[in-house]
Amino acid sequence: MAPSSVFEQILDQSHRADPYSLYAELRKTPVERQEDGTYVVSGYKEIVALLHDPRISSDRRNRPRPPGSEEEPTGLPGFISTDPPEHDRLRALTMRHFGPPHSPHRIENLRPEMVRIVGGLIDGVAGRTRIDIVDDIAYPFPVSVICRLLGVPREDEQRFHVWADAIAESIGPGEADRAERERRRENAQLELGRYLGGLADERRKNLGDDLLSGLIGYEGPEGAMSPADVVVTGSLLLVAGHETTVNLITNGMLTLLRHPEMIHRLRDEPDLVIYMVEELLRYEPPVQFISSRVALEDIDIAGTTIPKGAPIALALAAGSRDPEHVPEPDRFIPDRRYNEHLGFGAGIHYCFGAPLARLEVQIALSELAKRLRNPRLVTDPPPYRPSAGLRGPRHLLVDVDGVAG
Repeated sequence: MAPSSVFEQILDQSHRADPYSLYAELRKTPVERQEDGTYVVSGYKEIVALLHDPRISSDRRNRPRPPGSEEEPTGLPGFISTDPPEHDRLRALTMRHFGPPHSPHRIENLRPEMVRIVGGLIDGVAGRTRIDIVDDIAYPFPVSVICRLLGVPREDEQRFHVWADAIAESIGPGEADRAERERRRENAQLELGRYLGGLADERRKNLGDDLLSGLIGYEGPEGAMSPADVVVTGSLLLVAGHETTVNLITNGMLTLLRHPEMIHRLRDEPDLVIYMVEELLRYEPPVQFISSRVALEDIDIAGTTIPKGAPIALALAAGSRDPEHVPEPDRFIPDRRYNEHLGFGAGIHYCFGAPLARLEVQIALSELAKRLRNPRLVTDPPPYRPSAGLRGPRHLLVDVDGVAG
């Protein structure tokens, strides 16, 4: 059956390579009800308003369930799927050991290690004339970084790669093998949870300076994390931080290869990468929309009433290209200075991993631009992953004349 609405067309795999003209069509009605009762919001100011609205819930227990269903709706683990006050307590406990103001240097201190990881991955493709940006660089890089951050022994990193693969591949629409992918995801989550639980038990006996030790050892005004919260938060770092970073690196490299003069600029102007990554978050965001919100009360917005209990999908990619918010929204301008985008969301659920993701992508794109000689796309558009929400190429084949030392 052909898709009956613009949003359904966006979800259809045939539009994965370029959904942006459809997002422009979607913005003509910034708040629109779908046949299943979901309200899709696509205007920048409307999305920002709802992301800051306490009448919007992220708690999966508040989401509608099919009649007769006793299962709790699934979603990402941890505080990302909760509301205040529990969300605020767990997020504060996590951020205390992850970034400012209490741990301002934890991410920046990883910079030399990140450069070494990316450099080693690029060294691994030296001597080849064709590489896959996804499999060779973008996919293994963020898992290795998360393992260093959590304090996972290097000999166990490959296990994290396997678990990340199984969990990430389950995020998408209902293809024929959906049940099998869900089974693999559940098994991977169980194994990951058991592993992190065992690692946490070891850390309790001998705390270190890694993030996992911080989550275990701290108790303050917010209380302390329970053993279960420590495991779930560690899992969240892997799940939420992996696929999005993979897509941002890959979408970024694809954009640069479509604008090869930008690769030369990046080599000559290394600081340009800071602005370039912000523009990529606006222009080709890894998270296209959030479909995990529900209205706790009737909400009037843009001439429409979203009724209590209605599911809400926030089309972040549409909002970041809203011409009422940003000039020339469909142009990639790498040194765009005024750049308030929705690439990391907004409000209380603003991506807590944003500082890490920014640095990872800045380093990956800088090193790739510097070291790949005459890179050029093999296929454009490349094949895409099935997910419309977490959008990115499944492979990105690039021919090169060599790799600089």
